[in-house]
Amino acid sequence: MIVTISRDNYNKILQQGKNEFPIECCGLLGGIKSDEAIMIKEVYPLYNTDQSSEHFSMDPKEQFKVIKEMRKNNLELVGNYHSHPYTPSRPSEEDKKLAYDPKVIYGILSLADENPVFNFFQIVEQSEVEKLDLKIIE
Repeated sequence: MIVTISRDNYNKILQQGKNEFPIECCGLLGGIKSDEAIMIKEVYPLYNTDQSSEHFSMDPKEQFKVIKEMRKNNLELVGNYHSHPYTPSRPSEEDKKLAYDPKVIYGILSLADENPVFNFFQIVEQSEVEKLDLKIIE
């Protein structure tokens, strides 16, 4: 599966991660999904209520507001994202355990190195992890 995101939305996530460092940033992704591809149309940054560098939680009221906005704009919830301030861009054991829906994608931004790394994954049954191809469009 290929994940497509605009350069602007990609940069929006990178900037959020840098601004909120060393706290994990998080948010939801609205877009369009087919069997072969996911096109991210909108990035919705959310507040990490845990205020932690090791995990995140999203406010349910804030999530609900974003879902309503997605529906209004004919988008579906295609995934979520968060940052790993000090660890690689891959799902942690906690990430896998909390992966509630195999139909959505999980974006993980690593800020562990000077050059940030951002990958998307599909997680099935808390153990099967597939790294997805990422295409950034101008």
